[in-house]
Parts: sequence; C-alpha cells; structure tokens
Amino acid sequence: MSRISREIEFGKAISLKAEDVWGWNSVAGKLRATRRADYLVSYGKFTSDDKLLEIGCGTGVFTEKVFNKTKASIMAIDISEELLDQARSKLPAVEFRVADAMRTEMPAESFDGIYGSSVVHHLDVDSAIGEMYRLLKPGGRMVFAEPNIFNPQIFIERNVGFVKDWLGVTPDEVAINRWRMRKRLKSIGFVNCIVFPYDFLHPYTPEFMIGFVRGMGAVVEKIPILKEIAGSVIIYAKKPESV
Repeated sequence: MSRISREIEFGKAISLKAEDVWGWNSVAGKLRATRRADYLVSYGKFTSDDKLLEIGCGTGVFTEKVFNKTKASIMAIDISEELLDQARSKLPAVEFRVADAMRTEMPAESFDGIYGSSVVHHLDVDSAIGEMYRLLKPGGRMVFAEPNIFNPQIFIERNVGFVKDWLGVTPDEVAINRWRMRKRLKSIGFVNCIVFPYDFLHPYTPEFMIGFVRGMGAVVEKIPILKEIAGSVIIYAKKPESV
C-alpha cells in the first residue's frame, strides 16, 4: 500500500473522532490550537489581501481559525474526503479540495502564503516543501507547526514499534529535526528560514494544572537546551522576491 493510500485509510478510520484523536477538543487542546493559529498568522503575516493554501486541513480546525483572524481567500486541501466533508460543513466560504500535497497539479506561483498544522511530518518532506516553493508567488511565505523529534514522548512514539502501533501512528509519520529542516528549506531556495521549538502544554493536561503548565512552559521555552524538548516546532520560510 502506498503512502497516499495509507493516509486515505487513516482518514477514514478516524473521521468520526478526528479532533479527539488529535487532542484539539480538550480544554488544553483548544488553548494550544489558539496559540498555534496565532503563530501561523503572525509569522506568515497573513492578511485579507492574501490568497492562502492550507495543506492537510483535516476537519478544518485551523482553516476556521485562520479565516476568522484574516478573512483571507483560502483554498484548503486534504487527501481524505471524509475529513473534508466535515470541514465543508463548518466553512462554506472556503474552497476545499481533495489533493496530494506533494503533487497538487495547481498552477505555479498561485499563493501568497501556505500554512498547515501537523501535516508535513506525514509527507515526503523534500517533495512537499519543493511543491510549496513552486506554488508560492515570489515573496510568498510558508509557515507550519509540526511535532518536534526531540520531545521525549514524540521520540518514543516514532521509534518504538509497539508504542507506535498502540497509539495509531501511521507507518510514514516522522517528526521534525529543526536544524535539518532549516537546511532543507535553504537547499530548495527559501530564505529567512526560521525553525524553533515551542509548546509544553500537553492536550491532556488536567484543567486545574493548565495555568501552572503554561506558566512553566513560558519560562522553559526561553532556556537554551531545555527548550529543545518542547512538543512542537514552528517552521517559517519565504520565497525570494525575485527568483
């Protein structure tokens, strides 16, 4: 079975409980999602004048947040029709389309910005970011939030076979090494490449602990070495103004 086929089957399997599987429905998960969306919009400098592409939109959690924050024109793609059906029901103003993020078959230089949440690690990374480069207009920005390979939980999930199976991690999922990602972006031609770790708030943090964990996380995110085990990384890069 191909990577794409496995992802389609995974989408079908989780379609009725996707936001619970991803941790976005808990109290802590909703706070994480809001903070993540803020990063996507602020780093991407997205405005109502932009034409944006969201990759791996799933049920539309971040489509809705980015749209509400920017009122930009958004096309959102995913490989799962089942997940897209849920997204369409939330956001009739957004165009949703089934597409392979590694080969979208869309015209080059179509978008001012490309963004996504927890999707690049499902893809062949070089193919995906090469396609993003092709799709961005000169001066266009890409920004993603992805799992950090140096987070202990994520490292175990991706490298210990029985844990990977138990948690339903798909065979092709990886996680992001921020230094390698930065080199990959630069090698393709992106500039202003920034990849940094953040987020110590686990989606299943008990509600009474959230304030404490957020406060401690804000401190640890500023401490060299310790910040490297944060749960996520933000990836930002820009296509040169003249190519």
